[in-house]
Amino acid sequence: MCGIAGFCNYKIDYVNNRELWLNTIIDMRKSLAHRGNDDSGEYLANHVGLGHARLSIRDLLNGKQPIIRVIGDSEYVIVYNGEIYNTEELVPELKNAGFIFETTTDTEVILYAYIHHGIDFVNRLNGIFAFAIWDEAAERLVLYRDRLGVKPLFYAIKDDTLVFGSEIKALFGFPGIKPGIDMNSYREIFGIGPARTSGNGVFRGINEVKPGYYAVFDRDGFKSIRYWDIELKIHRDSYQETVEKVSFLVRDAVRRQMVSDVPVCSFLSGGIDSSIVTAVASDFLDERGARLNTFSFDFKDNSLYFRSNAFQPERDRPFVDIMLENYSLNHTYLECDESMLADLLYTAVDAKDLPGMADIDASLLYFCSLVKRSNKVALTGECADEIFGGYPWFYREDLFWSDGFPWSNDVKARTLLLSDDFIKELDLKDYIHARYTESLSEAPCMESESLIERRRKDIAYLNIKWFMQTLLDRMDRASMYSGLEARVPFADHRIVEYVFNVPWEMKYREGIEKSLLREACRDLLPERLLLRKKSPYPKTYNPNYEHLLAQRFSDIINNPNSPIMSFTDREKALAFMKAPAEYGKPWFGQLMAAPQLMAYMIQVNYWLEKYL
Repeated sequence: MCGIAGFCNYKIDYVNNRELWLNTIIDMRKSLAHRGNDDSGEYLANHVGLGHARLSIRDLLNGKQPIIRVIGDSEYVIVYNGEIYNTEELVPELKNAGFIFETTTDTEVILYAYIHHGIDFVNRLNGIFAFAIWDEAAERLVLYRDRLGVKPLFYAIKDDTLVFGSEIKALFGFPGIKPGIDMNSYREIFGIGPARTSGNGVFRGINEVKPGYYAVFDRDGFKSIRYWDIELKIHRDSYQETVEKVSFLVRDAVRRQMVSDVPVCSFLSGGIDSSIVTAVASDFLDERGARLNTFSFDFKDNSLYFRSNAFQPERDRPFVDIMLENYSLNHTYLECDESMLADLLYTAVDAKDLPGMADIDASLLYFCSLVKRSNKVALTGECADEIFGGYPWFYREDLFWSDGFPWSNDVKARTLLLSDDFIKELDLKDYIHARYTESLSEAPCMESESLIERRRKDIAYLNIKWFMQTLLDRMDRASMYSGLEARVPFADHRIVEYVFNVPWEMKYREGIEKSLLREACRDLLPERLLLRKKSPYPKTYNPNYEHLLAQRFSDIINNPNSPIMSFTDREKALAFMKAPAEYGKPWFGQLMAAPQLMAYMIQVNYWLEKYL
């Protein structure tokens, strides 16, 4: 994984002021150095500048970027962030076409595939990616983003200049592009956050290339082209055939994602998703005489303070231990204490450039920094719930039929601390509903579908396009802040395309969530773990964490110069802190409840201090 950045303007000759513009691209890619500090590179030509911060994963010696190839009299240049998992299938045709490879990187394969197949070649790729290709012959800069949005890619257009980067902070390294926040920014923060509307960078004038899109910037301007989306297909496989197909796809995705010139580890939470990934990866390495490094995450003294509830019925540690009894793993238990968790709320904003999932982001950020001490590449179990129907809103009637995003359907919970005037000005109900209906209008449908079948597909589509994107965003920033490459086998587009069209009765048999995935991987896991009820990402139950939050939040609301006090009602906030936190009533997803609302406001305040 890496960081990429660049700019393009057809009315400016950057070579005429080479030192200035070279320093600009250096500043932009330096802002992304945390994503990869093994190497770096720049490219500057008449109308384009490209920069790259490299995390060396494949062809450690020869994989420096940008990669430049000359065909005829024209240069083709690429800067790339990601991993392609089917390069072995792409290379033979390119070699037969006469391309000579100077490296063993997937970067060079991508560039040659573009030259050989043309701009729409991206459909041939299986992987996670965000990359830019400068095509001198066509005088165009093309930005590509992977199908599910695993890798980020932001851009802005100012004074005929396209500026892009892996993270928003890189754009602010370009002259004239400054952080700006308007009412729509606040609507995203308080109405949609910690999610984001696809394509929306929250800051005024900041956008992102949407998942499944590529963007072309040439002398005719900027245009965005969708190259992939979920399609409805009639599912004709029997249940047993479906189980066998899912079994193959999951195993194949994990094994493909073991490709690396450095050791690969896995996150092992004790849930079925990470356990499946770990099992396949462990078997893969065992065949090669190696042992898999695994890491589990928990919080200091959680054994003392853990409270069983509907969302987290039991602790993860016993199930991690079950995996260790059944697989030969090099395992490390990682813990985070409440003070570290509170301190990292601010660093999490630095990593994301925006407020996020509060302590959920902060803890993942910390754990990734520890994993990076041992490994550069990690496999995760992320995305299985969104694809296989693991969340309660897939089957709970009240959430299933809600007229809005089912993981965030209580607007009042989001505005508990805001002043009445600000709430009125935000008009969140209309803003949220507009984003919801826009997304539903893009969801595929069949005329023959019943109302409940249509709703099933809508819920699945919303999860993939919204909730899954939020978690992928979190995973990328939290891992890459420490230069750790996190891979997500369940986000293989082949799995998404196939499982989306599998009937619900095959995914949810006998009232068991993700029963299809459990059955497809039955041979990989011990029975007790296989039948475990879903448990989400761990959180701390230590009351001292809530006390720390209350203290820091109190300092903010008692300081009239705090940025959030321009729209926060102090009396509401004081009353909120006196009320007991209700862990069982989340306002976003399953994990963000009362303590996380305080933490989120702390993050918003820090974000405004930093950028305004």
